[in-house]
Order: sequence, then C-alpha cells, then structure tokens
Amino acid sequence: MEYILGILILSAINLVAVLGLSVLTGFTGLFSFGHAGFMAIGAYTSAIVTARLHLPFAVGLLAAGLVAGIISIGLGRLTLKLKGDYFCIATMGFGEIVKPLLNNWKWVGGARGWESIPKYGGISLLLPFAVAVIAVILSWNLINSRQGRNMVAVREEELAAQMAGVNVLRSKMIALVFSAVLAGIAGGLMANFIGFIAPKTFNMVKSTELTIIVIFGGLGSISGSVVAALLLTVLPELFRAFSSWRLVFYGLAVMIIMIGRPKGLMGGLELTPTSLRKAAAARKAKRDTAAATAEGEKR
Repeated sequence: MEYILGILILSAINLVAVLGLSVLTGFTGLFSFGHAGFMAIGAYTSAIVTARLHLPFAVGLLAAGLVAGIISIGLGRLTLKLKGDYFCIATMGFGEIVKPLLNNWKWVGGARGWESIPKYGGISLLLPFAVAVIAVILSWNLINSRQGRNMVAVREEELAAQMAGVNVLRSKMIALVFSAVLAGIAGGLMANFIGFIAPKTFNMVKSTELTIIVIFGGLGSISGSVVAALLLTVLPELFRAFSSWRLVFYGLAVMIIMIGRPKGLMGGLELTPTSLRKAAAARKAKRDTAAATAEGEKR
C-alpha cells in the first residue's frame, strides 16, 4: 500500500510540473528542455527553507515557486527573443548549468545529494494531490482567459498575432514564468516527500521526460497532460519486474502510441461536455461530407 501511495504521490508531483510545461509548450509553442533546472531550484529552495531555516513546509513550497519564477524572468529576458530551436537549445543550456552548480555547492550536499530533509507524512500526504488539483484549475483558467487566447495565437502564427495587437513577448513571458513556478513547486514537493535530492535527479533525462509527457498527452490539451502524466509515471513501475529492460518497454510503448496517434492521446481535445460535443459534431460533419462526396461520385 505504501508503494502504491508513493507512485500516486510521484504522479501528482509530475503532473504539477507537466501542467506548467503544457502551457508553455502545448499552448504557447515554446519547447523547453530545461525545466528540470527549475525543479532543481524549487527542490533545493524548499529544502533550505525547511531544513536549514526550520520554517514551515508551506513557506518552503511558496519560496520554491517564487525563486523559480524570479529566475525564469531573468532567463526569459535573455532567451524569449530567440526563435524556434534556438530557444529550445538555450533552455537546454540553462538546465545543464544548474546541475554542476549544485554539484559544487557543498553546503547543500554537493554531488552526493542531500539526505537530511524533513520528510512529511500523515495528513500531509494529501498535499501533492491538492496542489495538483489547484494547478489544473489555474492552468485551465489561464488558458481560457484572454491571455490564454493570446498564447494560442502566438503558437499558431506569431507575426499575425503581433499584427493583431498581441504583446508577443509578454505572452511568452507569462507562459514561461507560470511554467517555472509550477516546476519549482513540483521540485519542492519532491524534496520534502522523498526526503532526498541530488543534482543528478534533475538532469537532461528528467527535462526530456516532462516534454515527452506533454507531447504524449497531446499539445494544447490540459486533459491530455493529466492523463499522460498519470500513465507515464505508472507505466515504468509496471515494467519494473523486467529490471534493466523496463525502460526499453517504456520507450516502445510510447513509440507505438505516438505512431498510432501522432497528435497524442487527446489530440488537443479536452474532457469537457462542450469539447466532446464539438468533437462529435466535427466527426459527424466529416462523415456527412465523405458520404455526400461518395454519392456524388456514384452519380
């Protein structure tokens, strides 16, 4: 039971980070391979606040998101004017810079990691799930706001959005800061619920994993990110019995699903009555058009 609860907590933590990245990548069109760096900043900030300053965990969690958000503003000022792959490469460099800095910071354990972090249990185990629900609500409200529609416009055609009066740089900055804050909070949750962190935990593989989850769920879908985060966190654990082969099976499963559904599990759709009705109407219209075309050809 404790093992299952641990997997569920890890799923909730990953979901918080993935939701922020979904806003940045899925809705704004900015691919980032450095979000593990923001998670690391959040994790070590929360650990310092709780283990070194002996402040409450809630303060540590807020500080984790705040520090990650502030750093993302500086990163955004340097990188958001870059186009396409250049932004992706810049964020990758940011993620790789954070790890060696932590490796050489002996006060927080250095490369060996940090073990003496307060670990929470009992009723506090509900906190990751509560934070995940709040993150879903915040992401949903942001995407369905005017600012969220601006983000989607930037993703679809940046120049046209700018000509229509959208402040492109501001939209990108909001998306980056929002995603960094959620990644920092996810890192803080990880630090205080696992009780151990190390720089190697937040490496390039972790950043890639978060991006894969967003793409797997479907770009432009909050519901897809939720389903994919739960599924791709549980899936490696199901293959754990195969030991060293489990990551191979995990990769194959991702490849098969992505080949079968190139747009991801949800394909940009949401699990809401309105979205489902629109999708059903679109499918019906497509069938009617195909039937009319076939009838016309027969005549």
